[in-house]
Amino acid sequence: MKHYEVEILDAKTKDKLCFLDKVEPNATIGEIKSMFHKSHPQWYPARQSIRLDPKGKSLKDEDVLQHLPVGTTATFYFRDLGAQISWVTVFLTEYTGPLVIYLLFYFRVPFIYAPKYDFTTSKHWVVHLACMCHSFHYVKRLLETLFVHRFSHGTMPLRNIFKNCTYYWGFAAWMAYYINHPLYTPPTYGEQQIRLALIIFLFCQIGNFSIHIALRNLRPPGSKTRKIPYPTKNPFTWIFLLVSCPNYTYELGSWFGFTLMTQCLPVAFFTMVGFIQMTVWAKGKHRSYLKEFRDYPPLRSPILPFIL
Repeated sequence: MKHYEVEILDAKTKDKLCFLDKVEPNATIGEIKSMFHKSHPQWYPARQSIRLDPKGKSLKDEDVLQHLPVGTTATFYFRDLGAQISWVTVFLTEYTGPLVIYLLFYFRVPFIYAPKYDFTTSKHWVVHLACMCHSFHYVKRLLETLFVHRFSHGTMPLRNIFKNCTYYWGFAAWMAYYINHPLYTPPTYGEQQIRLALIIFLFCQIGNFSIHIALRNLRPPGSKTRKIPYPTKNPFTWIFLLVSCPNYTYELGSWFGFTLMTQCLPVAFFTMVGFIQMTVWAKGKHRSYLKEFRDYPPLRSPILPFIL
């Protein structure tokens, strides 16, 4: 059996960082990262980007050395991705913040509103309903992070946690300030509007959870396998017939329902910004599906059936 020699160069300076002798042909990029880590402990595997070209794409951890377009002396290029943090930690942090922050405004703790309103409660029942819905949404997200989601990537750059938390925590404070404000006025069409909004919100929350379960079942534990998601016996998953990322569709619907329920401008703005961001993610995922699977269903749209 022939063995490979592997040299790893700095992608920026082209300096040689590491030389590995007698590497098994069936060694994966993940295993090569571990070998590289032994000689450079400061660069743990999750922090490494290994490429065939200095400006090329990162190779996947599961790529096998002998299947790559390299000779028996393989040259790879290394880039430092920076300090990394686990997706689970990021999600737990960015979702716990809005849950706690919103409740601080709901209970009207001191220094938020005028002193005479400290620890008072709103006279409008929609304010209490909104608090329950907002809390339910983020408790659901936290539980899904712990028990449902299976991540294809174990980590993300540490800097992202500051950006994500600023977004989620900041919007939560902005929305909560106005919804729980002593001068808040209920929706224009009263109880009928609120009840319709609650139905939309709950329907979409169940739908979102159903999609997350369906996606979880596509990927065995510890695997990075990607498959085409199809509808299951659960009616909430039938939207897969028309949409590539129905989890985003249902998420958008939930926040539309919350906007309708509260009739609050900051909530509407949060929904709009979220829609723009989820559309970007959905289009990227849709393109990825089309590129990876030749038999991908042609009727599907990224996020909104027949529209977008």
